[in-house]
Amino acid sequence: MSGTPSDDDIEELRKQKMEELQNRAENQGNEQAQEAAQQQADAQKQALLRQHLTDDARKRLNTVKMSKEQFGEQVERQVVALAQSGRIQGKIDDEKMKQLLKELQPEKKSFDIKRR
Repeated sequence: MSGTPSDDDIEELRKQKMEELQNRAENQGNEQAQEAAQQQADAQKQALLRQHLTDDARKRLNTVKMSKEQFGEQVERQVVALAQSGRIQGKIDDEKMKQLLKELQPEKKSFDIKRR
């Protein structure tokens, strides 16, 4: 071998590079589709929340989400599930939201320390 690649080697490298680029393009397309589906699901969730929560209840839920994000998302999922199952009559006002938050709030752990 003289150190220069043959035409067959160059063609093989071109094919490999082309396959790699096509795979990247497909992966980007899949990621974009997943992102679009996620955005659509979020938009539907927000529309449902606007429909079933009063302004005060939404403000309270947003405040909870800012301080405890996971708990706020859990409450959102619960409200969406209730709305989709048809168990919500009318709108959830601030008092009902307080009650729902108390029901869903995890038990606080208390520790008693006794000195001897």
